[in-house]
Amino acid sequence: MSLPPCPKCRSEFVYPDQNHLICPECAHEWNPTEPSADEDALIVKDANGTALAEGDKITLIKDLKIKGSSQVLKIGTKGVIRWINDGKDHQLDCKLDGAGEMMVTAKFVKRA
Repeated sequence: MSLPPCPKCRSEFVYPDQNHLICPECAHEWNPTEPSADEDALIVKDANGTALAEGDKITLIKDLKIKGSSQVLKIGTKGVIRWINDGKDHQLDCKLDGAGEMMVTAKFVKRA
């Protein structure tokens, strides 16, 4: 039996409870037969004010130093958004060309 991932945290460890599904990681409960509520939808915007979504291709608009490293991500580095979270520091979990997987703040990217 395959259950959908949690709509809030994308956890795969979801279990059923009567008519609802429950995520043990973020404690989110939802009914999979009802349409998802848009009031809980997280909207993250890039530097130009364009809404970003998972799977969007992005480009860095500024040179970014990687914390704890001497490596610098150059302006124009391309990447793909894997998922979006509501973190205070970094909203985007991306796979960047030449740097691998990394968390990036949305205000330093634009949609490609």
